[in-house]
Amino acid sequence: MAGRAAPAPGALLCALLWAAAAAAGGGPGDNPAPGAFGRVYRGAVNISAERVYAFAYRSEPGQVDAVRVYVNSSSENLRYPVLFVVRQQKGVLSWQVPLIFRGLYQRTYNYQEVSRTLCPSEPTPETRPSDQIIFVDVASMAPFNIAYELLVTRLENFQLETNKAFNFTASPSQPQYFLYRFPQDVDSVIINVVSDAAYPCSVVSVQDIVCPVYDLDHNVEFNGVYQSMTKQAAITVQRKDFPGEQFFVVFVIKPEDYACGGSVPSSIHGNVNRTWNLQRTKNLQVTIVPSIKKSVYVQAMFFSFLSFLSFYLGSVVVAFVHYIRVQRKASAGRLSPEHGSGMMTSSHPISASTPEGSSYGAIDESSSSGGRQLSSPERRPPAGSDTDSSVEEESDFDTMPEIESDKNIIRTKVFLYLSDLSRKDRRIVSKKYKIYFWNIITIAVFYALPVIQLVITYQTVVNVTGNQDICYYNFLCAHPLGVLSAFNNILSNVGHMMLGFLFLLIVLRRDILHRRAMEMKDIYTLDYGIPKHFGLFYAMGIALMMEGVLSACYHVCPNYSNFQFDTSFMYMIAGLCMLKLYQTRHPDINASAYSAYASFAVVISLAVLGVVFGKNDMWFWVIFSMIHVLASLALSTQIYYMGRFKIDGPDSDLGVFRRAVMVLYTDCIQQCSRPMYMDRMVLLIVGNVVNWSFAIFGLVYRPRDFASYILGIFICNLLLYLAFYIIMKLRSSEKLLPIPMFCIVATAVVWAAALYFFFQTLSSWEETPAESREKNRPCILLGFFDDHDVWHFLSAAALFFSFLVLLTLDDDLDTVRRDKIPVF
Repeated sequence: MAGRAAPAPGALLCALLWAAAAAAGGGPGDNPAPGAFGRVYRGAVNISAERVYAFAYRSEPGQVDAVRVYVNSSSENLRYPVLFVVRQQKGVLSWQVPLIFRGLYQRTYNYQEVSRTLCPSEPTPETRPSDQIIFVDVASMAPFNIAYELLVTRLENFQLETNKAFNFTASPSQPQYFLYRFPQDVDSVIINVVSDAAYPCSVVSVQDIVCPVYDLDHNVEFNGVYQSMTKQAAITVQRKDFPGEQFFVVFVIKPEDYACGGSVPSSIHGNVNRTWNLQRTKNLQVTIVPSIKKSVYVQAMFFSFLSFLSFYLGSVVVAFVHYIRVQRKASAGRLSPEHGSGMMTSSHPISASTPEGSSYGAIDESSSSGGRQLSSPERRPPAGSDTDSSVEEESDFDTMPEIESDKNIIRTKVFLYLSDLSRKDRRIVSKKYKIYFWNIITIAVFYALPVIQLVITYQTVVNVTGNQDICYYNFLCAHPLGVLSAFNNILSNVGHMMLGFLFLLIVLRRDILHRRAMEMKDIYTLDYGIPKHFGLFYAMGIALMMEGVLSACYHVCPNYSNFQFDTSFMYMIAGLCMLKLYQTRHPDINASAYSAYASFAVVISLAVLGVVFGKNDMWFWVIFSMIHVLASLALSTQIYYMGRFKIDGPDSDLGVFRRAVMVLYTDCIQQCSRPMYMDRMVLLIVGNVVNWSFAIFGLVYRPRDFASYILGIFICNLLLYLAFYIIMKLRSSEKLLPIPMFCIVATAVVWAAALYFFFQTLSSWEETPAESREKNRPCILLGFFDDHDVWHFLSAAALFFSFLVLLTLDDDLDTVRRDKIPVF
């Protein structure tokens, strides 16, 4: 027996086919005809005649063999289709011709040419070749003959190789899938798929090695991870997700382009059937490249934290230098630039002179509210000062006697100085500003908790369903970590949190120094410089940190439903900055924290409504433009008259119009040559021109990104006001110290760089997921961060420098009496 020769391979195959035919028995139509790969078989079937073909082949050890079956029938009769059944060792695959696909609104699309790849045989551990056999049954229930064609081939390029592009063609009735095995030294790969044509719409799926393979439009979403695609798709696959260290890459062409943003063919109306055949073929190219290694994750995290820790180091250096300078000044004796002695009391009469070069007039004692002078330290409230008390709670009344008459007299003067608008009890005003801080903490907690819960749910849905159309990532640079699909987009927000916390530390240091000076009754703290109220600064720091938290939450799964997470605190930051800039020279005219945050809530609500209704509804843009213009006019009026413009009266119905007519007559006719408050008028005219231009632009062009449109309005108004403030400061012969000058330059440079990367659009939830992926780009920094991540880094630094500008801009006035500091 040992010396007997092994039978020839051909004899074994013939024996297999003979055994299959003998086992089949039955009528002549049941006898399987031996089939040859690469040969076209033509025939006809009916209710009493069917055909069976047997294809045998030999599989080499460790080799994965794939077989593709191509069938065709000229019949368009949907009542009697031709049925094809393919039987393998471990599975059955069947379909009919014409093959019917269903589209939107139950439209049907019929295909007469169908080709399918059979589930490949698993490689056997045997060391010898194994013999395989496939049966193809062709049948029909038609009472008449229906012709068909059959072609069975063995695929030579079934396994994809790393870093090697592979080109192929697919159609709805001719899907394709291929096998990929992880190399030994690769833990993660990116599947890049590109096509020259956007349509027909297609789906790319990654599935485990399980039969059957879901490769038709109606079942491709049943297993694995999938994306819709027009011109580009990218899926990151990790070895740990596939215990067998291999997977199938499946390519399916959809019968309609609706899912990818296309339109239904105009030739289709209602439920009409039509044969499409090869009208929807698509040429595709797939390349599988290794993703980044774990060491890159470590480098990226070190880079992110060390970059922003350098800001902490710089702040410590600046604080140390400042401390040394203060100690030197203290040892040399502090001198007043105006009066010589740092121990000067605050009972000195208000000087009638103005700084050299100032365009502002003088204020004498008779014009200043009954000649009231600045209070002396002895008559001030105790300077420790900010302790809670039941009599110091937030209220709408002022703490100065006859304050209403004083307001009307003082705030309507032509020339105002800071002493005119810093007359309230400092403790009460400071507490009002601290309400901003406590309120924003409350808002942040109640806002962030459901946001975190929601995005965790989104990420869980993506991981469980495999539907990568839910989230709008930059898939060419989306690096997963744990359950997170795009860890790099989350990590890049660390700058907002770190710099926001650093800003809080800087403000806290200034606050502590200010409290100490108040306790020591330092005259420069009591009666010189801009009154120090830090509540808004604390609120700005919290807002910056929360912008980082919520931006990170948004980028867990960016989409249409959670876009406001990324922009809500940006609106609040812009609004708080404008309030702080106004409060600097108008400390007694403060907007209630409750009113301010209610206004922000209205803005966020408008942003949501704009995204929902702003795309095609003209009525929304008309209403929004009217609200925008009216709000600009109302705010301008309040600013122009320092909050003293009243429209109520005993005859309120007519009082509003009478008051408006009187204002127009007084300011526009009697004083047309020169408004009463020229500087304010110039600012408000420019501001209204800008805001009306925004309103007209929105009404005409109706931009699709409504959230960014509103953010642009806020930022432009903030920049306009800041530019006006700096110009007026220089006009008033005030100077910019080195630190604020550096911060201004740094702010301008960093914002310019940040906006460049912001406008490098990498995705857009305003479009379909497939269209959004056309904008995807590779990483540009450390092979880990994309353009939008760089925007996160730079915008965090830009906001930090912007806050420092507001914090340090008026440091030069610390030794200038408040009755010499003009209001603008």
